Amino acid sequence: MPNKKPKISIIIPMYNVEKYLKRCLDSVRAQTFADFQAILVDDGSPDKSGEIAESYAEQDKRFVVIHKENGGLSDARNVGMSHASGEYIMYLDSDDFIHPQTMEIAYSLAQRDNSDIVSFTYDRLYRPQLMIRHKLGMTTDDVVPRGIKKHYDINKIKSRKITDVYEYATDSAHNAFRKNRKWLVKHCQVWKNLYRRDLIADIPFIKGILFEDFPWWSRVMLRNPTVTVAPLPLYYYIPNFGGIVLSAKQLRIMQSLITGIKDSFVLYSDQASVYQMNMWSKNFLWFFVAKAFSKVKYLKTVEEINLAKQGFTELYEIGVFRSVPKSRIKLAVKILDFIDK
Repeated sequence: MPNKKPKISIIIPMYNVEKYLKRCLDSVRAQTFADFQAILVDDGSPDKSGEIAESYAEQDKRFVVIHKENGGLSDARNVGMSHASGEYIMYLDSDDFIHPQTMEIAYSLAQRDNSDIVSFTYDRLYRPQLMIRHKLGMTTDDVVPRGIKKHYDINKIKSRKITDVYEYATDSAHNAFRKNRKWLVKHCQVWKNLYRRDLIADIPFIKGILFEDFPWWSRVMLRNPTVTVAPLPLYYYIPNFGGIVLSAKQLRIMQSLITGIKDSFVLYSDQASVYQMNMWSKNFLWFFVAKAFSKVKYLKTVEEINLAKQGFTELYEIGVFRSVPKSRIKLAVKILDFIDK
């Protein structure tokens, strides 16, 4: 008989994470939900990440290891997706980890609501705790999140089913759960959701860019998925402790954002309804245009500045500046002045 397809495939790209990988994979193996497939994509990692992954696969047949040449996070996710057979898909960064009930809760809510996406969040106390310890010169490796031992009664979980994905993605759906707290967050993070496989199977990540979540999520939103929001802190995110700002890195971030903006703008111009275009433009397009332009101040050389001008000129030429929200007019003028200098 052919192997039964798992209910969830969780895709875990790996590159130089031997310090964190066991904790990540242990959190997957400890799930209270057993019917999963863990796809570990070794993205040409030069450390022992691949060996560690193989040891888990030898012990547990639910773990599958794929070794490939280094191609970056987007490429690793795409390769993982091509091997995924689950009814639902999750993504987990290999230096992070998840609560033991993450799959159980997400799958139960997806089945209950017949939702395309189930959204949870990351532990907002764990990350600053790590940052404080790092600044004090203390180790962060042995810090255990307080909430990881909490047991959730699925029947008592507060959640909302959202039929307008733009309401979910622009935070209004999340603020309903918060008293006197209005976080302005763009919910583009790939790793904070469970997805119905059929929704995303043919949406690739753009290879070779940073902030690849934004154009990918823009394509997902265009399909009008329904979302169940359950803002439980089920994901444990390890912050990047590096504080050095390098102009070359800032240039790459800016160019990556511009690439994502161009990809999404062309798609929305061709396929989006008026409502979708307005919501995406107001809440995402210009948010990321602003983010890209904020990197200009870090650029040091004439070559870097000219590359920045070239990038924003390309946005102008495809029509990004034809319809500017009132709140972003000053920004648009600054960018056009920058291009003309």
